[in-house]
Amino acid sequence: MDVLKLSGIEKSYGRLRALKGVSFDVPQGSVFGILGPNGSGKTTLLSIILDVLSADKGNYAWFGKPGTPEMRKQIGSLLETPNFYHYLSAVNNLKVTQSISERGNRQDIDEVLRKVNLYERRNSRFSTYSLGMKQRLAIAAALLGAPKVMVLDEPTNGLDPVGIAEIRALILQLQKEGFTIIIASHLLDEIEKVCTHVAILKTGELLVSGPVDEVLTDEDVVEISAGDIPKLTQVVDQLPGISSWKQDGQQLHLFFTIGSADMENINRYFFEQGVVLQHLQIRKKRLEAKFFELTGN
Repeated sequence: MDVLKLSGIEKSYGRLRALKGVSFDVPQGSVFGILGPNGSGKTTLLSIILDVLSADKGNYAWFGKPGTPEMRKQIGSLLETPNFYHYLSAVNNLKVTQSISERGNRQDIDEVLRKVNLYERRNSRFSTYSLGMKQRLAIAAALLGAPKVMVLDEPTNGLDPVGIAEIRALILQLQKEGFTIIIASHLLDEIEKVCTHVAILKTGELLVSGPVDEVLTDEDVVEISAGDIPKLTQVVDQLPGISSWKQDGQQLHLFFTIGSADMENINRYFFEQGVVLQHLQIRKKRLEAKFFELTGN
């Protein structure tokens, strides 16, 4: 079952087209990453599915139904860090949040503080919290009312490595508990480590979407060179197992499905074709390179 379905979402700000017919589905139980450089339309898209903004064209459905105020209560969100009161404790800040949102009860407050590992510091003032703790409290506020879905915009932005690790661990734990989580981020590493699915945006256009291990797939890349480059390019197409290749100066880069490049067989093939390789080296194609290829950065 799909928790969220987007169909042809478009949004413009004057002449600027922020979203250009974006469509994708978010499976139930997934950690779905919306990945793209700053300015790609991620926050605009989240604002639309949370009813903060209206789309110019297209539509979306939560749990197979159009969005309603009642449906909205099933979705916890963090578009920006809430303005907590620095002189109040975590418990009292969540009481204020609860009175405004009308979500959950006092028992919920204790429960969400346990989920985000802040229960032992529940009576400490917000001003004494680290940045990571403040972000976890913001996620606790989004968890009030037992939502089925969490929507998080750049949840690790500005955090140190410890804070980032804490948020990642929390996201993975929430998924294990049955939450569907939608994350917008410009950080490839964040998406790679926690997400099951991804949609990549560039200047408002959806480039690709699907399972992370299909969209952001590593490849084996083999570098070769020889004294006779014209001969090398003539015979490379018939190399067994090769998926593609490109020339880079006096080198050829050969692309194979990850784990399938056999250096001995490659060297033997070219030797049998009358080409003696002067350079033969394998390197893994990083996911970062794949992302840059897609976004053109």
